[in-house]
Amino acid sequence: MLYFPCPTISLMVVDSMEEELQKRLVLEPIGWVRNSITTSQDVIWEEIESQVVIVERFSEALEGIEEFSHIIVLFWLHRKKEEPSPLKIRPEMREDMPLVGVLATRAPVRPNPIGLTVVELLERQGNSLRVRGLDAYDGTPVLDIKPYLPRGDLVEKARVAPWVKRLWESL
Repeated sequence: MLYFPCPTISLMVVDSMEEELQKRLVLEPIGWVRNSITTSQDVIWEEIESQVVIVERFSEALEGIEEFSHIIVLFWLHRKKEEPSPLKIRPEMREDMPLVGVLATRAPVRPNPIGLTVVELLERQGNSLRVRGLDAYDGTPVLDIKPYLPRGDLVEKARVAPWVKRLWESL
C-alpha cells in the first residue's frame, strides 16, 4: 500500500476590495499523479499513460467511475513559480502566434495554478486509476475527478479563435 501525505493548499480569497475582507480557501489533494514525466520537453501528452492514485480514505468515492470511458481531472500546477503570471502570452511561446490574454489560452501560466484535462480512463484498480492523456508531471496533486458527460460537456458547434486553428494545422 502506498501512503501519500495530504498537505493542504491555502489561498487567500478577497470578497470585497472595499472592505478588504479576506477568507482562507483550503484545498486538500485527493490524490497524486504518478508517471515518469519530470519535464515537458519532447512529451506528447496525448500518448502518456499515468496513474492517478487516490488517497485511501477517498477510495470509496471512486465507486462506479470505471463505468465511464473518460474523466475530467482537476489538478494543482504545483511547479508554478511564485512570480506573478503574465497577463498576455503568445500561445506555445511561438512568435507567429498573436499576443493574447492568458485566460484565452490553455497555457500553464495562470493567475491560479489549476489544471483541467479530459482523459481516457483505461482501468481502475482499487484506489488507482490508469489514464491516458493527463498533462501533469509525476507528483502533481489531484484536486478532484468528475466523469466526462457528453450531454453536458460536449459543445457542438463550439467556436475557437482563428489562431487556434492555425496552431492545430501546424502540429
